[in-house]
Amino acid sequence: MRREIVVNAGHGETRAAVLEDRRLAELYIERDEDERVVGNIYKGRVENVLPGMQAAFVNIGLERNAFLYVDDALAHYRNGMGGDDEPAERVKARSIKDVLHEGEEVIVQVTKEPIGTKGARVVTNLTLPGRYLVLMPTVEYVGVSRRIDDEEERTRLKALAKRLRPKGMGLIVRTIAGGKDEEDLVRDGQFLLKVWDRVRRKAGEEKAPALLYKDYDLVYRLVRDAFTPEVTKFVVDSEEEYQKTLELLETLSPNLKDRVYRYHEGPPIFESYQIEPEIEKALDRKVWLQSGGYIVIDQTEALVSIDVNTGRFIGTTNLADTVLRTNLEAASEIARQLRLRNFGGIIVVDFIDMDSREHEQMVLRRLEEELRKDKTKTHVLGFTHLGLVEITRKKTKQNVPDILQKPCPHCDGSGRVLSEATVAHRLERELRKLTHASPAGAFMVEAHPSVAALLIGPGGANLKRLEQDLNRSVYVRGMEHRHVEKPSVVAGSQEEIERQAMPVREGEVVSLKVEEPHISNPKDGIARVEGYVVDIEGAGRRVGQQLQVEITRVFRTYAKARVVSG
Repeated sequence: MRREIVVNAGHGETRAAVLEDRRLAELYIERDEDERVVGNIYKGRVENVLPGMQAAFVNIGLERNAFLYVDDALAHYRNGMGGDDEPAERVKARSIKDVLHEGEEVIVQVTKEPIGTKGARVVTNLTLPGRYLVLMPTVEYVGVSRRIDDEEERTRLKALAKRLRPKGMGLIVRTIAGGKDEEDLVRDGQFLLKVWDRVRRKAGEEKAPALLYKDYDLVYRLVRDAFTPEVTKFVVDSEEEYQKTLELLETLSPNLKDRVYRYHEGPPIFESYQIEPEIEKALDRKVWLQSGGYIVIDQTEALVSIDVNTGRFIGTTNLADTVLRTNLEAASEIARQLRLRNFGGIIVVDFIDMDSREHEQMVLRRLEEELRKDKTKTHVLGFTHLGLVEITRKKTKQNVPDILQKPCPHCDGSGRVLSEATVAHRLERELRKLTHASPAGAFMVEAHPSVAALLIGPGGANLKRLEQDLNRSVYVRGMEHRHVEKPSVVAGSQEEIERQAMPVREGEVVSLKVEEPHISNPKDGIARVEGYVVDIEGAGRRVGQQLQVEITRVFRTYAKARVVSG
């Protein structure tokens, strides 16, 4: 599999794409205005201890206090009050009020970004990641990445880590350390110890809340964590970031420097690599499969639901085979979309029903196989008794749709708006209510043209009926800038409203731009004055032109005109 990293360093925003066989697999976005806090270490002050939740809220200097669960506070207890010799089972049985008290200072590390109304999630088991090792200053532990599956290599690396482990601390050997010699790991371990010494010194000098350690920027993290020997090319479009990448690699992996390229010609880098269209698709609710089937992705507060459909795929004459092929393709695409959109939490997938137990297992194996490419911890829990597949994926930061989008101010994030018919009926009810509450002789309604058309009706029939029912004059103006759900109603005297509603007079010569042909009489053209329609005779082929016209007839909802010059 060909793996590439493409970096677009713009003003105030850095974007990075991980491509697998030229397809977008992962997307990272970092903006100057966004404060990335995952990985940061803080000296915080305990503000609240809640035994009912077995948690505490810690002030670390952010907008909202961080959440610290009792099991995540035990390193602080062992290293402070309890000591290393207390049995682990007794420590775990402790109540949060035995571990922490209000006003106490505690060193914590952020593991989850603040999302929505929730504060950051923090732990007291600290980790400092390097190129090959992860230093754990608060626990005595040695581990090797599960992605290194060669038992002989695992044994070698574990023995090496045990020799290098500083007293009273722990080490985890990262995947990229596979095949590396002792010198590389020693150098990385020494670097991490220096970082930890700086953190400890700062913790002794600063008052809470204080930032003790800040994780590096996006390009550094990519070079450290993602630029492995499997990456064939690292392309960046900024000279500054290009030079920075080479400098980092000089220390971390000099043998990878020849895979770094500076992009400086042609269209913008994300367009050249066809990444921009893929980002747009990552925001779509419906994702088409190559076979013609599709999946529908819906995100809610509690979970992400994914529905699989055959769509245009008719397959073979064998229905079971068609369903299996669609589900297998969907399983691969679902795994890719989870990584690309960075969804976390509970994911529920409704595959097309399969009668064969063997086919279900084939789909699960495909899903698990594709998810092995995901660095984020993911578990496939299998089919539930309702026939749904349940997946859990660790949530650490905002997903891509939440970064690039915001809830619609009109639909409040529901993704739906009222239909034109619903709004038109609401307007009628509002006009009836105003008739009883106001002595006004007329009303003017401004609404989106699609709503205005329903209110007026064919040939003005609905408007005529409404005026008879209300015993009032009603003027309707279609305004393109009006949201479908946001019409307005103005009450006033007959003269005032008529002057506002019909802004032209018979015999008046005005300059108008033809916007479109008349829908039922294409020979005529349509122009508008403050939303009021003017039907210009013979101007259907002059769309976009500015014409001098004379108003020949004025009606309640539109006027007729003829071309004078232009």
